[in-house]
Amino acid sequence: MARTTMWKAVVAGGAALALTGVAAMPAGAAEGGVAFSRVSVNGGKPIVIGVQEEVEVHATFRMTTTLRYDGGPMVYPYRGTTENGEVLWSSIITSDCNVVDRAKGICDFDEWLYIDPRDLDLGNEDAGTWRTAALVYLPGDAQDIDDMNLPVRVQRATRLTVDASPEPVAIGKTITVSGRLTRANWDTHTYQGYAGRGVSLQFKATGASSYKTVKTATSSATGSLRTTVKATGPGTWRWTYYGNSVSGASSSGGDHVATQPRVLHSAFPRVMHSV
Repeated sequence: MARTTMWKAVVAGGAALALTGVAAMPAGAAEGGVAFSRVSVNGGKPIVIGVQEEVEVHATFRMTTTLRYDGGPMVYPYRGTTENGEVLWSSIITSDCNVVDRAKGICDFDEWLYIDPRDLDLGNEDAGTWRTAALVYLPGDAQDIDDMNLPVRVQRATRLTVDASPEPVAIGKTITVSGRLTRANWDTHTYQGYAGRGVSLQFKATGASSYKTVKTATSSATGSLRTTVKATGPGTWRWTYYGNSVSGASSSGGDHVATQPRVLHSAFPRVMHSV
């Protein structure tokens, strides 16, 4: 994994910082006199990363200090130690101080952390649980950096497709629903079939407001899905995967299937009468 750190910019007043690479912690002498609290990263939800799309993560935190500071403050995922670990972000934008108590130096901050998998040396082994650090730069190349005792899950994105046929179908007849589950491969920057996963087939009847799970299928060695159900009425079919510790949840788009009344045939032969 790359350890090279490259700072792009440090902008005061709505401080903006940018870093490329899954990199080592910035160096500097640790100082006291700063306290961080009320930290929230991504609303407590996992950070799900694909292979091309930049991910925006919103964070909030409170900092208390009467010291002057030069850069930051900011919070971010890290692994290892706060002094010699790895950080996970491409760029960070921190808001100006929202003053809570000026005399005591209490400020609330909003932060937007960006992760671009095209810029980072991100590997599949990086999925899992990270920790949260809080950092502020002080004069004289000093810094205050704290572990916030806040785990953050980082997951590989998944995708699903769906196809339900035939369309339309008679009520009571068989519908075949197929699809494919794929997962982001950060080593190759592609999506590849995700095998052996339980995936829920869900149906939303026309006029209903939500989907209901009908049955579960297991993805094949290539991630393919295929199962059959009986048509009970018009509605929309989709696949949903609920994820795991290293893989994000996802749902396919919906495939609507119209139905036709079932044609009943008489069991008695038709009698022709002569005139």
